[in-house]
Amino acid sequence: MNKTKNIDMNKSMSRYFSTALLMNQAFIELLNKKDFEFITVKEICLKAGVNRSTFYLHYETINDLLTECIENINKHFTQYFGEESQKIISEIHSSKKEKLILISPKYLTPYLTYIKQNKVVFNVAVKHANIMNSHKTFDSLNNYVFRPIFERFGINKKESDYMIAYYISGVTAIVNKWIQNNCEDEIEFIENIIIDCILRNK
Repeated sequence: MNKTKNIDMNKSMSRYFSTALLMNQAFIELLNKKDFEFITVKEICLKAGVNRSTFYLHYETINDLLTECIENINKHFTQYFGEESQKIISEIHSSKKEKLILISPKYLTPYLTYIKQNKVVFNVAVKHANIMNSHKTFDSLNNYVFRPIFERFGINKKESDYMIAYYISGVTAIVNKWIQNNCEDEIEFIENIIIDCILRNK
């Protein structure tokens, strides 16, 4: 009997999260076409293929759905970049200082690949930066690349915070422009633009 209850509970939870995912996707698609304040629960339900009672089973307001979408974007981006960067982090800590490069395709390729694969989501993050807290999605480059390299060179945190802000702002501006262009340019081209900008300012 308990086994049957557990199976039923697992199925219910699976349906619950599957429905939430459908509403997340529907909301992102709508945000890609119109401003947040003009999106209605009715539109979300229609696009997700659920009824209003299902929406309110998950969320009290559209703001709650927005919060969940932001959390999911940041979590998935950080997880992806974290997995891809374990070897990179190891190399940063073990390489000789003279071989450390502040920015290279080695760091940028997984970062830009993920963005291109999820360009609809990131386009929404750029278009609605004021409500999506999109700056947080770019913190991974700071945590996994810039900060460890600055630490290796003995640059104190107070100084490195300003220097990292400078580099991250530049990289983010280039990436945002790329996203606005629907990521049409090749990843290698964008990598070269970023590297060229940083090397010229060293």
